[in-house]
Amino acid sequence: MSLSGRHVVVTRPLEQAGAMCDALRARGAEPVLFPVLAIAPAADAAGLEAACRDLQDFDLAFFVSPNAVRLALDAILARRGWPEGVAVATVGAGSARALADYGFDHVIAPESGFDTEAVIALPAFSPEAVRGKRVVIFRGDGGRELLGQYLRANGAEVVHVTAYRRYCPDADPAVLTDLAALGHLDAITLTSSEGVRNFADLLGQQGLDCLSRVPVFVPHPRIAGFAREAGFRQVIETGAGDAGLLLALEAFFGGK
Repeated sequence: MSLSGRHVVVTRPLEQAGAMCDALRARGAEPVLFPVLAIAPAADAAGLEAACRDLQDFDLAFFVSPNAVRLALDAILARRGWPEGVAVATVGAGSARALADYGFDHVIAPESGFDTEAVIALPAFSPEAVRGKRVVIFRGDGGRELLGQYLRANGAEVVHVTAYRRYCPDADPAVLTDLAALGHLDAITLTSSEGVRNFADLLGQQGLDCLSRVPVFVPHPRIAGFAREAGFRQVIETGAGDAGLLLALEAFFGGK
């Protein structure tokens, strides 16, 4: 198998790690689950409750992640149906699949790129298309402001709704450093900038020193920059999503 015997660290939140772990096992790898982000409902639900009440007043609802889809729609659809006139948009294949699971067949999303810049390049987000529109953005606490700034600059009215909060879970880095000391840790996957920061915090300087030579696979240049700043010496940029990570892992280890 293409990754036979390779130990690959999967750092996605626990709820999102299953597909990647299954795909690695199918290729002969040994996934090492080490979540660096945990997801919980928003501490204050007032914004989500208001959006649920006023949803029909928006032209477009944007979901920043699968977690935003799950946490927002579970709350909304328990109270009301989705208004027919409100279009749905997202970024990334995982979020689009999550929306499809809730029955949304027509989702505005980039076919490639999978970041805010790719969304802004879509015809549906051109300055002419968004001018005068009311847009609700479902997201976690914090996050990039680029999309909201762009929409407002082009005449849209934007409401941000916190659908969930992120936090760094407790984890014992010895799970990884022990494998690395034995020469049995082959790759690390990191899929968000916040995840890189949490990973570094969980490892501490001693752990970072131990793992600094392990190849790190990341799906975006911005994440790659954070990984290099954290001290990882071999950072490989991949295509988007699990598919991009898997292709890069197979290419990297294929001849070894």
